[in-house]
Amino acid sequence: MNIVDEFETISAIATPLGTGGVGVVRVSGDKAFEVVQKIFSKEIKEHGKICHGWIVEDNTKIDEVILLPFKAPNSYTGEDVIEIQCHGGPKVVRKILNLTLKNGARMAQRGEFTKRAFLNKKLDLSQAEAVLDIIHAKTENFAQKSANNLSGALAKAVKEVKSSLFSLYSRIIAAVDFPEDVKEPEYSYVEEEIKTNIEKIDKILKSANASNIMRQGIKIAIAGCPNAGKSSLFNALLNINRAIVTEIPGTTRDIIQESIDLDGIPATLIDTAGIRDDKEVDKVEAIGIEYTKDCVENADLILFLFDWSKGFDENDALIYEMIEEKPHIKIAAKADLAEVPNPEAINISSKTGFNIEELKEKIKETVLDKNAMETEFVTNRRQEECLQKSRNALTNALYAAQNGEIQDLISIDIKSALLALDEITGEVITDEILENIFENFCIGK
Repeated sequence: MNIVDEFETISAIATPLGTGGVGVVRVSGDKAFEVVQKIFSKEIKEHGKICHGWIVEDNTKIDEVILLPFKAPNSYTGEDVIEIQCHGGPKVVRKILNLTLKNGARMAQRGEFTKRAFLNKKLDLSQAEAVLDIIHAKTENFAQKSANNLSGALAKAVKEVKSSLFSLYSRIIAAVDFPEDVKEPEYSYVEEEIKTNIEKIDKILKSANASNIMRQGIKIAIAGCPNAGKSSLFNALLNINRAIVTEIPGTTRDIIQESIDLDGIPATLIDTAGIRDDKEVDKVEAIGIEYTKDCVENADLILFLFDWSKGFDENDALIYEMIEEKPHIKIAAKADLAEVPNPEAINISSKTGFNIEELKEKIKETVLDKNAMETEFVTNRRQEECLQKSRNALTNALYAAQNGEIQDLISIDIKSALLALDEITGEVITDEILENIFENFCIGK
């Protein structure tokens, strides 16, 4: 995007395309009011006051609408903004968008509204990324933590580290530049300050694994012999009768998958064909078994099921050999029909619901640290890389301080740590990184 494009008035549809009660066309830029006034039936007199009227073209009424006008800098983008709320028919929404483009606006690029909000200092970069996370949140828990980021929780935590490091950096630089007037800080003090800030960064990074899981979700494959109770468990975890359940071995011949929210963890639950000797199965079931093996190979977690009412036999043992080196949970199914519980597995009954909730808790414990889930904010890959760069620089500074190296050299690593943290909130950022972030947004945001 060139510098001229940056100052043009932009327009886009801000609601999903499709039939709905309301559609929104958003216009932002110096000419936003001028563009919309050309197609609105009444004079737009006041910003911040809702306007009711018609969108018109050549005196022909197109749709009855409500306008929400905002004057700079009191808007989402920090520019003049008008949101046109019309009826949600796709033809109507598209027609109004085309009228704004015809009368002086250009089509917004992906994420351009939020990018302008960042460039106009309405949001820092961590808050802008939180907007994207809220839009794509797969669970209520992740949406809430993303909202905390939008409110500045992550930026606040980073700012605390930056403030402490900047104070230390300033003291060292002052002593280097004015040795006759300012005394160098004691090495013990330098070490303690660096250690404290490494601990603060580690606390933020502790949430990284949970953040990635909450953002991307996990794949959970249910595997075992035919008639072990896989489809029954699949239905029990979903709380719906999604998979066919019969006493006939090989009922499930294809892969069935559904999305599920495990108390804040988005998961894709996969019911697979039972694995057994290929000589006993027909061609269709054999293909299903190959699909199962692929799913097991690519799953983040495997629920290994065996029918405990019949015991753990050699077929169960063969399947367990396939998955025992992968993240898995061993499950003794049909525990309601067994004489005694299995001491080496979670005993469940999909029929009665026995231990199903306990199994969900075990899944959560297996895939992530419970304490990490309780963090107030989330991080993404880019932010984690910046934090790790900062930590590495501080580790170098700590080593130098412990070995009594000259403080001028120590300050270089501290400055590198500060610059890495500046990348998180956007004080230091390249155009390439900026474009990569905002190209993941939808066009109307």
